[in-house]
Amino acid sequence: MTRRIIACGGQQLFHPALTRYLLGFTGRSQPKILFLPTASGDNPAYLLTFYQQLAGVECMPSHLALFERTVADVEGLVRAQDVVMVGGGNTANMLAIWRLHGVEAALRKAYAGGTLLTGWSAGCICWFEAGITDSFTPALGLLRDGLGLIAGSACPHYDSEERRRPVYAREIASGLAPGIAIEDGVAARYEDERLVEIVSARQDGRAFRVDPAGEHPLPVRVLS
Repeated sequence: MTRRIIACGGQQLFHPALTRYLLGFTGRSQPKILFLPTASGDNPAYLLTFYQQLAGVECMPSHLALFERTVADVEGLVRAQDVVMVGGGNTANMLAIWRLHGVEAALRKAYAGGTLLTGWSAGCICWFEAGITDSFTPALGLLRDGLGLIAGSACPHYDSEERRRPVYAREIASGLAPGIAIEDGVAARYEDERLVEIVSARQDGRAFRVDPAGEHPLPVRVLS
């Protein structure tokens, strides 16, 4: 069974083409999609946006709240999904809370079983070993304890937040593992931990491989 992660730089829910793209991999007419809003502190407005953006989409959306938790069997809930989508916010806090509530272990088992993992911002960084984050300071810094399902590092919001590019270059020059930089509305699809393609809901969307030698543009397929 193919293990699949689709990591988006930002604004994922606001691009229907990205939603159609990821749901197409489920092979189901009504795929189950679970939203994890942990990074936003389970913000009600964020949850509302999730349900509003999926209104009319052929899927079965739900969410897992951890700040006012009502689900006893987290592993069972996550394992039952076709897609798990992770929103943005504070990546470091999200990972700590996931580990406390057993979500990390549940995600690892679901991923191994074929559940598609996706998300943007914090929901992009978390799948990698490390990434550039504003979890600790608005000036941006390094997060070193991602889930490590994908080797290397990641930097989302590469075009929409001006500090991302220089900070990522600085950290890689200082020893951070090379990785991928992804603009908003752009997503990288990994299968069995290997990068397969970059897709964009924007005509001008870009992604880069970044290493100590600099930026290396990656081929991008624009979604219709």
